[in-house]
Amino acid sequence: MKAVVLLSGGLDSATVLAIARKEGRDCHALSFRYGQRHEVELDSAKRVASSLGVSNHLVFDIPLDKWGGSALTDTIEVPKDRDEASFSEGIPITYVPARNTVFLALALAWSEVLEANEIWIGVNAMDYSGYPDCRPEFLQAFQEVARLGTKAGVEGKSGLTIRAPLQTMTKAEIISLGAGLGVDYGLTRSCYDPPSADIHCGHCDSCLLRMKGFSEAGIVDPTKYA
Repeated sequence: MKAVVLLSGGLDSATVLAIARKEGRDCHALSFRYGQRHEVELDSAKRVASSLGVSNHLVFDIPLDKWGGSALTDTIEVPKDRDEASFSEGIPITYVPARNTVFLALALAWSEVLEANEIWIGVNAMDYSGYPDCRPEFLQAFQEVARLGTKAGVEGKSGLTIRAPLQTMTKAEIISLGAGLGVDYGLTRSCYDPPSADIHCGHCDSCLLRMKGFSEAGIVDPTKYA
């Protein structure tokens, strides 16, 4: 069975790719260069794709930085050293407007061309930073979009399924699962504001969640922090 796997180069998407591979999927990895300040994640995506094995890996350019509106795509300071309780209080400035909607729409288009049966995405509704496009109801709605807006869906053929296996897992659970599947987390990058290609800042929300996950999983964190 063919599957399009959204691969950012981060911890979660690497784990999702490993799960899809374990389940015997013919994986086609899709990454995006969208004007993100942490573009170093794309090099990680290439390494992860090579390490875990994919049929092909496409890096798609979408210049979302043309209009900015996020600390990840604009000259807005990335929040640092926030306490965990504040992560889900409102929508943080690191939210990129409609990013997952755009990513899934393009993944859906490629899936139609490939005649793929599934799209896999590493969104998480537990240890997340308040992003509206990581919620179960969002994915359920997009599943309906896929049914209504595709040739296969209209013709009543076997529909395309959105797979989000990490959605109800904590970061520690994700890391434990991925480690058991042989994911080399030293290849991944999570930092929103990396000082260099190989170093995480250690202070942004993503870094803090990453550190917490490894600590709670009882697994050595291979990440280099500033």
